[in-house]
Amino acid sequence: MDAVWCEVDVEALAANVATFRRLVGEDVLLAPAVKGGAYGHGLLLAARAFLRGGADWLCVHQIEEVRALRQAGINAPIQLLGPVLLADLAEAVALDARLVVYNPETIDRLAALGQPARLHLKIETGNHRQGLEHEAALALAARIAKAPGLALEGVSSHFANIEDTTDHRYARQQLARFEATVEALRAAGHAVPIRHLSNSAAALLWPDRCFEMVRIGVAGYGLWPSKETRVAAALAGRGDIALQPALTWKTRIAQLKTVPEGAFIGYGCTYMTTHRTRLAILPVGYYDGYDRGLSNLAHVLIRGRRAPVRGRICMNLTMVDVTDVPDAALEDEVVLLGAQGDEVIAAEQLGDWAGTINYEVVTRIGGHLPRVPVCGAAVSAPADAVYRAPRR
Repeated sequence: MDAVWCEVDVEALAANVATFRRLVGEDVLLAPAVKGGAYGHGLLLAARAFLRGGADWLCVHQIEEVRALRQAGINAPIQLLGPVLLADLAEAVALDARLVVYNPETIDRLAALGQPARLHLKIETGNHRQGLEHEAALALAARIAKAPGLALEGVSSHFANIEDTTDHRYARQQLARFEATVEALRAAGHAVPIRHLSNSAAALLWPDRCFEMVRIGVAGYGLWPSKETRVAAALAGRGDIALQPALTWKTRIAQLKTVPEGAFIGYGCTYMTTHRTRLAILPVGYYDGYDRGLSNLAHVLIRGRRAPVRGRICMNLTMVDVTDVPDAALEDEVVLLGAQGDEVIAAEQLGDWAGTINYEVVTRIGGHLPRVPVCGAAVSAPADAVYRAPRR
């Protein structure tokens, strides 16, 4: 029995893919991002659930993720979004990863390998991370065209702030830049079979502008990209979109104790009890991803009731006040993130308490913790199906 673990609702993951399928139609490829340990949900578990739900491609950031997926027998097309070192290109090609390219050195090394490779040219449209400006993109496309075995399969870019505001003028400028560069590539004789610019927010807001493929990010896990995206979707008449959060993070009560009024709790003596207080000690802390910024702010759920965190969250332990949960007992199940009874602690609420975003809340949950696949409230697989991140 694990003291701290996550349950991942595979039916919810599949349902979220189905939601996007209804939104963008049958002709658009769906490519959920499973980078970052599938946003903390477990790489293999999430990848399989997405594919069962109708996803066409998968997106990752590192070659190690491609390797793990292929070793697990997953043969779907995989877009490798992140940089690949020149020394790793041969393996990436052997794994049939679709590479995102923007460096001439990458093209030259791939050409020297003499192996077929399908490439996606990254265009700079205003996010100023990876990618090439208009003229440089045309030049790299010409370089690809001259290299035997290399094929320009796609062209991509990434929105900078479409999810951060309800004013999408900048996003429309990016869209226009993207379309202009694609048009110039085609005018120069380059086929561009797959265009992909849309992330979760763009697909939710502009489902008719997803081109040939959409990269589904955080929304695939049932989390809205932002409050602004949710408002903008409602204003666009899509307020009925139902995303299903898939992850519940749990632990158990390791000890119960009663302390007197005026007792200091935890490191730094940051909390002093104002009455005789019953405490539950939980075997989870910031090592596990339970942010220290939640100290004296967050709640957990025990027996369907909220119990506030008292004192500083420690590396491996957290103290909560269960005075108002008188029937709390040793080894009771505790929900750190998710639902219990009629109460819910959402990733967005944890993010607000910790001063961050829901993306970071879920991706920072420790990879050492098991991810247990469930269907709704029922465990859907035997213990040997539990996903644990590989140790490096």
